[in-house]
Amino acid sequence: MSGDWAFVPNPLPPDLNWDNLLVSLISRADLALGTLSGLGETLPNPHLLIYPFIRREAVLSSRIEGTRSSLSDLLLFEATRVEKERGVREVQNYVRAMEYGLRRIEELPLSLRLIRELPGILMEGVRGEQATPGEFRRSQNWIGQAGCTLSDATFVPPPVSEMMETLDQLERFLHADADLPPLVKLALIHYQFETIPPFLDGNGRIGRLLISLFLCQQGILTKPLLYLSAFFERHRQEYYYRLLEVSQRGAWHEWIAFFLHAVVQQSGDAVRRARRLLDLHQSYYQMSLERRLPPTARQLVELIFMKPVLNARVVQESLRVTYPGAQKAIDALVEQGVLSEITGGKRNRAYASGEALRILEEGTALQEERNPGEQEW
Repeated sequence: MSGDWAFVPNPLPPDLNWDNLLVSLISRADLALGTLSGLGETLPNPHLLIYPFIRREAVLSSRIEGTRSSLSDLLLFEATRVEKERGVREVQNYVRAMEYGLRRIEELPLSLRLIRELPGILMEGVRGEQATPGEFRRSQNWIGQAGCTLSDATFVPPPVSEMMETLDQLERFLHADADLPPLVKLALIHYQFETIPPFLDGNGRIGRLLISLFLCQQGILTKPLLYLSAFFERHRQEYYYRLLEVSQRGAWHEWIAFFLHAVVQQSGDAVRRARRLLDLHQSYYQMSLERRLPPTARQLVELIFMKPVLNARVVQESLRVTYPGAQKAIDALVEQGVLSEITGGKRNRAYASGEALRILEEGTALQEERNPGEQEW
């Protein structure tokens, strides 16, 4: 580091200016999140939304880092292990890391120990596997255009010695009873982690995983239904700009406002999307009763909202029926137009609920190609 500079963030929390805009945004975000939480409490089967929402988040968070797989690609891979798009395993690893983290916070506080456990899952068998996942970095990293050196980097995080001190400070802040609105505390935590980047790879995705884990561990959400990556993906350049502006100018107000806007918009989006899925589920179930479909077909109506892409093996294992019974249930829903075959082959067929997928994938069309110089924070 001789002759070069690096940024070492101050301990949290900073001094904040609680103007009317920020207070109003906190109120709106709390209300929006409360509406979403209330919806989660009234779901007859919360897995109808948890399973697909986690996967939608995995696709969008991974897309910010350049992975181009779609939700359909991921669901097809989970059902058949067929990789239509390179990178789908990275997205599936994100799902595994999220599900692991949600289980772990039931027994372990959100901490550096838990954070260190996530990269090993995130990087298993994919790019970054050689970047010592699960270990905090032992060398300097930096952010900038492809091929840039430390001297002309856009941003240089703390050197290793200072990094460990900032991580310890972050962990203390995580556990402290700070006199702050929880969503403001979360915005501060997300910025601080992204500014430290303690791993050689995967920091951006880990930082976004922490948002959901914090909300659930704090009881702000009882079900993991809010994900901000869709907002960050739509406003990717501003997302990075706001983070950098805090480091360069101390622009905490602007960053927190941006983060709270994300909570408001994505809470509303999740509520609207959830209600459309529940309405569709109800219409399918009512149709299955009116047309006297066999019981297994009615059970399958429930399953397709958790797994909108599936095959006979998935149905067999999920509903605990015979393989012929699973295929018969699929055929019944194909006949009613609920499912359609998507592989076009005679073997290893897979089926999709087009209407459910449209609701889930709406708004996830691939954005402009990522700048090849961008690196993951």
